[in-house]
Amino acid sequence: MAAKSGSLSINSENIFPIIKKWLYSDHDIFYRELISNGCDAITKLKKLELMGEYTKPEELEYKIQVTVDQNAKTIVVEDNGIGMTAEEVEEYINQIAFSGAQDFLEKYKDKANEDQIIGHFGLGFYSAFMVADRVTIDTLSYKEDAEPVHWESEGGTEFSMDRGDKEQNGTRITLYLNEDSHEFCNEYRAREVIQKYCAFMPVEIFLANASGEPEYETIEKDELTEKDKVIETIIEEAKTEEKENEDGTKETVEISPRKEKYKIAKRPVALNNIHPLWNKHPNECSEEEYREFYRKVFMDYKEPLFWIHLNMDYPFNLKGILYFPKINMEYESIEGTIKLYNNQVFIADNIKEVIPEFLMLLKGVIDCPDLPLNVSRSALQNDGFVKKISDYITKKVADKLSGLCKTDRENYEKYWDDIAPFIKFGCLKDEKFADKMDEYIIFKNLEGRYLTLKDCEERAKEENHENKIFYVTDEKAQSQYINLFKESGQDAVVLPHSIDNPFIGHLEQKHENTKFLRIDADVNETMKDEVKEDEKEDLKKKEETLSGIFKKALGNDKLEVKVEKLKNESLSSMITVSEETRRMQDMMKMYNMYGMDPSMFGGSGQVLVLNASNHLVQYVLEHEDGENTPKICEQLYDLALLSHGSLTPERMTGFIARTNEMMGLML
Repeated sequence: MAAKSGSLSINSENIFPIIKKWLYSDHDIFYRELISNGCDAITKLKKLELMGEYTKPEELEYKIQVTVDQNAKTIVVEDNGIGMTAEEVEEYINQIAFSGAQDFLEKYKDKANEDQIIGHFGLGFYSAFMVADRVTIDTLSYKEDAEPVHWESEGGTEFSMDRGDKEQNGTRITLYLNEDSHEFCNEYRAREVIQKYCAFMPVEIFLANASGEPEYETIEKDELTEKDKVIETIIEEAKTEEKENEDGTKETVEISPRKEKYKIAKRPVALNNIHPLWNKHPNECSEEEYREFYRKVFMDYKEPLFWIHLNMDYPFNLKGILYFPKINMEYESIEGTIKLYNNQVFIADNIKEVIPEFLMLLKGVIDCPDLPLNVSRSALQNDGFVKKISDYITKKVADKLSGLCKTDRENYEKYWDDIAPFIKFGCLKDEKFADKMDEYIIFKNLEGRYLTLKDCEERAKEENHENKIFYVTDEKAQSQYINLFKESGQDAVVLPHSIDNPFIGHLEQKHENTKFLRIDADVNETMKDEVKEDEKEDLKKKEETLSGIFKKALGNDKLEVKVEKLKNESLSSMITVSEETRRMQDMMKMYNMYGMDPSMFGGSGQVLVLNASNHLVQYVLEHEDGENTPKICEQLYDLALLSHGSLTPERMTGFIARTNEMMGLML
């Protein structure tokens, strides 16, 4: 076979089904693509106007008009932008993937920048064929002596062109919907989709229903404009009332003057905001504007805690606002929403390549015209540039949080319980973020004061705990241990969230000399009463005896029993679980490994601690074979379990019956 070289050719009949079916994952996206094209057409004309190559008529207002007709099953998208000549239709429409935006930028690269030119690939128009069997284009170029052009195609692979009848510059695209897509000519569905994708596009977008009855509104005379066509004049006669004077005479007083009102066709209201808040400089935005923007975009009635306004021009263009929402951790999901825009065009929610994973817990918008999008503008190309954007966002969030802690500690502490999960998750996921936030992690102690890790370490030294920091996960369930700590003048920090378990492990790795222990992990030295040297052997014998008694009474040979002499004589028994075992149990819960024995992984189970100074414990020692001894052992064990957490249904039933029996004996 002879060697051969040449250019690859693409057959439109083969590629068009791919464009229609696979290029866009969501069929409703055709609205975004066609409206984006209209915005580009207007943006180009504005740039030509600025360069003196076009003079805009005074009465012209740039806009995109979308008209849906449920009877005809059509959608019309019309702009009053640059328009096209027949040659341009040949070039930009009849050649698939030839971008008019790119061609325009190349032609005027020395006179205009790329701001707000949305299109890049020249494929957006063909998204119309995902929902339409037939598409027509009527267009007229802004150029002098240009002739209008009519173009139409059924199925998208063959077309016809002829002279059109459009009288004003711009482009009108009409879609004749296929049977599966009639929903898109419903006014409410159209409004929903346009507001989803086009809520902040840079040109005003209006929606009308050609098959519906016109709507009217009533206005007063001073609100009437030259553009309003008066349908009906409504006269409101003056309102009066009869008033009695001091001398007893009566007179009629006018309380509302005669008014002229006018019934007019309802004025169209744009569906979009062409000046989104993120495009303003932070100094130009009020707190109320930030809150109102949050309510409108995220439909969240709760006020955000605070926000970060991103505004960067170099080395890439990025703007946005990130909100820290107030979340009810107990009842609500903490997944947020970050909306990604490209030149004010909605791309997608929560694109992980751009948004650091931990910031997915926030709510916000990010607009980056420099994003390397794929041809459908619905996802990103794999690009190292994206990582730089992600790193920048992380840095700005860390700067905002650390700055808030340094300059407004009072508010930082007020927000802490709500923002702690965000920050801790960020520290676990991003090492650079963890390094920046290390000094600004704070912990609430038993007194409700907030301490840094350094403060906690210094407090531990004062309490002779060296590098041990005690913590509480449930203030109610662990109240007995908290009381013991307070009585002995000790402190602990409150860590109630599920994320705290992996987070303290992260801190222990980062700070090698620091060790976190839950408040019920063991009986520490400050709780114990002084034991003289000659008493130690006796205490050991008591432990052996009581261990045997309790194992027999409870029918549990694996039960581990310790006997300590505690300062609080009223405390009879308590349960402790080593820190390693408790963390192993938490891990097993996380992975649904219920019922497994922690000892399989090298951890011991619960330890029953008995107070040698308590009279009930002493009674058990003195009456080892007594009739009531097994019941007292059961009762002491159940009391310890209750103070530690809760009883199983079976043990709770036994505990109640036993308690009633004991109370009956007292009568």
